[in-house]
Amino acid sequence: MSKEKFEQRWAKKSVKKALSVVEERLGKLEGSIEDVNESLDGVDNLINNWKEQSIDYVKTSLDFAMDKVNELFNSHKDKLSERNDALEAIVMALKKETMVTTMALSTRIDEFEVELALCQAIVGEGVSSATPSYKDVPKQKKFVGTIFACYVDNFL
Repeated sequence: MSKEKFEQRWAKKSVKKALSVVEERLGKLEGSIEDVNESLDGVDNLINNWKEQSIDYVKTSLDFAMDKVNELFNSHKDKLSERNDALEAIVMALKKETMVTTMALSTRIDEFEVELALCQAIVGEGVSSATPSYKDVPKQKKFVGTIFACYVDNFL
């Protein structure tokens, strides 16, 4: 065998060996890529699960908060409704009382108008035939005692 053939064979063996090493490494690399892809799929699943859990948590929290707000709203609505009912009852009672008072005052005014008409009739008749009566006027008693002039001056 000549040196050239030996070198060619050696080169072919080296290329074959190198090629088999490259193929072996390529196989390992493909296996690693598959492992990375599986890991990425697992991470994607975890992210999707986390998103779903987060959405569920937020919905639950908002539902709970909304329920509490509704309870508070209904409580205040009920209290205000009770107060409104009480105020309506008071207003109705005041209206009735006002009506009764108005009717009583109206009746009393009518009575006073009748009495006024009678008094005007009596006074109208009495003025023309009225004469002063001295029976009811008491006479003055004579002053017995002393009086100082300064008191009289102060009186005037």
